[in-house]
Amino acid sequence: MKLKTFKIGGVHPPENKISADKPIETLPLPDKVSIPLCQHLGAPAVPTVKKGDAVKVGTLIAKGEAFISANIHSSVSGTVSGIDDVMDASGYKAKAVVINVEGDDWEDSIDRSQDLVKEIALDSQAIVGKIKEHGIVGLGGACFPTHVKYMFPAGKTADAIVINGVECEPYLTSDHRLMLERPDEILVGVQILMKAANVDRAYIGIEANKLDAIELLSQKAKDYQGIDVVALKVQYPQGAEKQLIKAILNREVPGGKLPLDVGCVVNNIGTALAVYEAVQKNKPLIERVVTLTGKKLEKTGNFLARVGVPASKLLDALGVEMPEGTAKVISGGPMMGKAAPGLDIPITKGTSGLILMDESEAKRNKVQACIRCGKCVTVCAMGLEPYLLEKLSEKDKFEEAEQELVADCIECGSCSYTCPSSRPLLDLIRYGKSNVMRIRAERRQK
Repeated sequence: MKLKTFKIGGVHPPENKISADKPIETLPLPDKVSIPLCQHLGAPAVPTVKKGDAVKVGTLIAKGEAFISANIHSSVSGTVSGIDDVMDASGYKAKAVVINVEGDDWEDSIDRSQDLVKEIALDSQAIVGKIKEHGIVGLGGACFPTHVKYMFPAGKTADAIVINGVECEPYLTSDHRLMLERPDEILVGVQILMKAANVDRAYIGIEANKLDAIELLSQKAKDYQGIDVVALKVQYPQGAEKQLIKAILNREVPGGKLPLDVGCVVNNIGTALAVYEAVQKNKPLIERVVTLTGKKLEKTGNFLARVGVPASKLLDALGVEMPEGTAKVISGGPMMGKAAPGLDIPITKGTSGLILMDESEAKRNKVQACIRCGKCVTVCAMGLEPYLLEKLSEKDKFEEAEQELVADCIECGSCSYTCPSSRPLLDLIRYGKSNVMRIRAERRQK
């Protein structure tokens, strides 16, 4: 099997796919959920319910009114107890609709049958409308509203869809399990996205450490016209958008440009499933698969969890307690994820996994002087000079950092991972990048 990959940089951290053999289990409902109003890139959704309102599973509770925003739906049935400030995975409080759970009644419009619906009755415009209506966002991490990707500007077209089944982050296995357990729904979802973009080709990229998923989807794809499964080399950050496009299509997305500028659209494997459920089943994005894992956990697992459920319920479902000596909870993968304040946070559309780390994994080594070894340059998948971007950001030299293309950084963390001096490269580059993006926004407003 010839494996494709991107050409510049990359690292290979220990995979630690501890939970890869754990089938998806349904997480029981709690007594109360807190559903954040901003679970997506862009503006928070505006509440459409108030204290005392009765809701069902699938009821619209907040509307994405800005161009880049997303609708939010109730994941449970019950009574709204209020719109409160709730701690999220960032450690800050944010507005959330709090609902007391009373049973599990679903909106009548949602088709809850397990029957596969292959015929796609809607046209491109109606598909995009359904995706928007049901609050579908990218489930690979960024949570970009999916409908926006398919609202092509005048003069822009695509000739291919790229589906990200890479899951290159260590520890995470939620996408892997979806590919093994829901392959046909995913493939129909891919065809729906193809129709939305008016293309006749789609490529599903999967890393070679998931041979069972490659074999299964390759076999299944024979029944779905225009879909190819592409085996990829295990190399982080293979799942990054630009690297995936390079590996599969051999196209390079220029700095500051989008995949559409090279004729394609990229979506996560979980997003394809969510699109299938929205278009074919009228089901909003009210649940997702979440991995709970860690080397010191007695058990690990993959759970189909409703949005708004406290993350601590994952531990309860495993029947275990927080391991003694747990020093850090990571929301997402260890390379690009962020430290969470604990497990007393709600699961959101973007919660791909939660990793419990002890001190040996979580602690940072003592920062030492840069020795100019060049390792950070060698592993940068964007061909940047991380050591230089770090220094410019640290000194608040944002204009110079912009000239050195700090905005092109994909924040994969490969530079920090490989640095022998334990420099906080990614931390400072993120700081510089955020300020450059702020400066650019200010320029546009003038």
